Order: sequence, then structure tokens, then C-alpha cells
Amino acid sequence: MATAHTTHQTDAMTESQSTHNAPIAYDVVVLGAGPVGENVADRTRAAGLTTAVVESELVGGECSYWACMPSKSLLRPVIARADARRVPGLRRSVQGPLDTADVLAHRDYETSGWDDAGQVSWLESIGADLYRGHGRITGERTVTVTGSDGSRHVLTARHAVAVCTGSRAQLPDLPGLDEIEPWTSREATSAKAAPGRLVVVGGGVVATEMATAWQALGSRVTLLVRGGGLLSRMEPFAGELVAEALAEAGADIRTGTSVTSVSRENGTLMVVTGKGDRIEADEILFATGRAPRTDDIGLETIGLEPGSWLPVDDSLRVTGHDWLYAVGDVNRRALLTHQGKYQARVAGAAIAARAAGEPVATDPWGAHVATADGAAVPQVVFTDPEAAAVGLSLAEAEQAGHRVRAVDVDLATVAGAGLYADGYRGRARMVVDVEEEILRGVTFVGPGVGELIHSATIAVTARVPVPRLWHAVPSYPTISEVWLRLLEAYRDS
Repeated sequence: MATAHTTHQTDAMTESQSTHNAPIAYDVVVLGAGPVGENVADRTRAAGLTTAVVESELVGGECSYWACMPSKSLLRPVIARADARRVPGLRRSVQGPLDTADVLAHRDYETSGWDDAGQVSWLESIGADLYRGHGRITGERTVTVTGSDGSRHVLTARHAVAVCTGSRAQLPDLPGLDEIEPWTSREATSAKAAPGRLVVVGGGVVATEMATAWQALGSRVTLLVRGGGLLSRMEPFAGELVAEALAEAGADIRTGTSVTSVSRENGTLMVVTGKGDRIEADEILFATGRAPRTDDIGLETIGLEPGSWLPVDDSLRVTGHDWLYAVGDVNRRALLTHQGKYQARVAGAAIAARAAGEPVATDPWGAHVATADGAAVPQVVFTDPEAAAVGLSLAEAEQAGHRVRAVDVDLATVAGAGLYADGYRGRARMVVDVEEEILRGVTFVGPGVGELIHSATIAVTARVPVPRLWHAVPSYPTISEVWLRLLEAYRDS
């Protein structure tokens, strides 16, 4: 059995020292040390299984250094200032610009200066072994880790290999793109200064959040959206309210617009659109989708397609491979950090049960089944206003064949919203299954609504009957009273 509390610095070893080492056996090998991989390792170690974790970059992954933590660090002062400007007695005190340098310094603090020592210490504390280097599957239950100096470790898994390598930004095939060094989400969250002019291509979560942040931090933002609006995967009113606020903040939003070419001359970017517009900029961010980081992890050695998303069952086991798990973004079920961590808890429990020869629960909502991936995925978009949703939109519920009714409420009619902010603008919708009288989905848009979404997540996940929701009494005067207004609207409709 492998010794725990070990960090293997493969780069520090010579080729001759490591190439001929015998394979090292573990119960579980985890490929990728982001939040998903960390949570798989936590669960398998808690079950007493020896676990190796392989990471080629920073322990803590995309979320800690280039996504969730830095982006929300950039956005928090933006939202706080916007809220303060809506409060009598405060608005005159917060009319000046944000201290961009201070905001960026706090972002650096929240990312630990892109140093993963703290995350490494946590892995060591649970007894997982860390191998630094590029990990590739080199056969059934086998992962070979290669350091940058060519040193190698061959790891074998008695029970499971978990692929937790996440996703990366997907860039379009555009003339001149390779030469201009465009921003992806990584550059947008780690930039050292605000560009004077920033073009953002896309209309989803990354595009709207980064447009919100950099517009407030001093950039002149132009948002180019191929479709007809923002946040197309949410209820239409979510994107409409966010677009309205971005435009009021000074962003130039152009829908139905694609980019045909980009070039850079003397530091200035020229962006040409399908409509023939020519836009000058200092930087351009492409937020146009994600691709799985599976192109160079050895999938071809086990009959899978390199660069592909990995199909899994509800216990996160890869189709056709009873020892291989794909957890988090790589399975394309729900590309969200919190959902990947949920999957990791499920996968870890399933791996532990199978290793112990115990039954694996396959019924929905069981300990070994990621049921929420299809029924109750929550998400918050940290724009101003915030947009938060869980479950199905009205269109999704109808497409799924449910008999549903949408119930809408103007959030400004809730007493708590008026106290929260002068001129509060927002909207709430619950999608009610009229046959089963349960909620299929809930959406909130407005200042501060991100903290409301967990109540909706519980209602959707637990399939709480609408009549029972009348007994969940919201405190007065809070924005949560919107629940009472929604129930009244449903009753009266």
C-alpha cells in the first residue's frame, strides 16, 4: 500500500531515476486536482482507499485561479458600489470610480498570487499523494505521469481512475486569431490592468460577467453577441434585464453580430464584424464556449476519442469502462464548479461502495446517483442585476413534455426589495407542473437574488408540493417574500 502524505515532485527526478521504477499501486488514481478532483480524493480517502492525484498545473484548478474566485473578486466591488448607489444616504459617497489597483490586488490575494501551496497542504492533510506532471492513461487502470524534465511515474488503480481534467476555452476558427493573442476567460480574470477598450465576443455567463467587471473598472466595453440576446439558456427576461443594465453602465451591446476577422497593428486591434463594422480595441475576449480537456490524456489507448466529451451513467462511470469515471466538466452534464463537486461526492461514494462490494443505489436521488444534473442545477450570474435560476425554464419544461404554467412577479412589488434599493428592478418566475403541483424551475433576476436561489433549489430538488409551500413562511420584510407573491399569483391565475 502506498504511503500517504507524499508530494511527488516528478520534475526534480532524473530520467534514469524514475523511468525504470516499478508501477506504484493505488486503490484510486485521480487525473486533475481542481475542485472536482479534490472532492473525489476527499471521498475516497474518507472511505479508506489509497488515492493518488495527478496535476499538471496548479492544485485547485481553474476555479481557484482563473474562474470562480478571481472573477467574483473582480465583481464584488462592482456590485457593492451599484447597491450602495441605490441606497439613500450612501449614493453621494460612492459616485467616484472604483480603485482598480485595489480591486486587482484583492483579486491577487483571493488567488493566493497563483501559488497553490495551501491547496497542496490540504491534499496532504487528507492523506492523498500528489504527483506533479502530465498524466496520461496508458492502458486499463494505468496512468503514466511525465514531468517537464521527462521523469516518469507509472500508477495503477485497483478500483478506479477518475478523469477530472475539466474544460478549456474554445476559440473560433478566425483569420488572424493566432497572431493577436486574444483573451480567454483566463486572461480576463488575471489581467494586470484594465484595457482602455475591450471587445467581448459572446453573450453567456463569462461574457456578461466580464463585461460587467471591466466596464466598471474603467474599460469601454463593446459586447458582440451572435444571437438575439444575452444569457440565452435562462428565461428571456434574465438576459433582457442584464442587457439593459449593461447598456446603462456604458457598454455597447450589438446583437445578431458575428466576428469575421481580427488583426493587430502597433498594439491596436481591428475587429471586423459580419455586418461590416470595424471596431478598434486594445484587447478582445472570446467567451464563445468550452471544450473538454481530454485531447492528450491517452483516451486512444482504451478505445475512446481524444478531445471528446466522456459519456457517463448517473454514477459518473464512463460508458463501457467499469473502472473509469469522468467527473465534472469532462462529461458535459453541467459545466459548473458546484455541480462538478456534487458529482465528485457522488462518484467518490460510488467508487467506495463498489470497492467494498456493497450495493450501489441506482434510484433517483440516491447516494450514488447524480440526479440533480438533470433536474435541479442551480446557477448564479454575478452581473448587476444578478440572475439566478434552478431547474427548467418554461421552454425547457414544455419541450420535456411537462404540463406547466409560468407564474411571474415583479420583484419591485415586494416590500423587502424596496428597502434593499431605491428603484429596485427585478423579476421572478416559477414554473409549476400543474399535474403534480410541484416546481420544475425557478428564476430570479434583481439585486441580491443570488442568495435566494438555494431556497428554490431545495423546493425543486425535494419536489415540495405547492400547497406545502404555503406553510414555508418568509420573513418580513425580506426579498424572500417574493415566494408568497408567487404563490398568490399562482392561486389567482
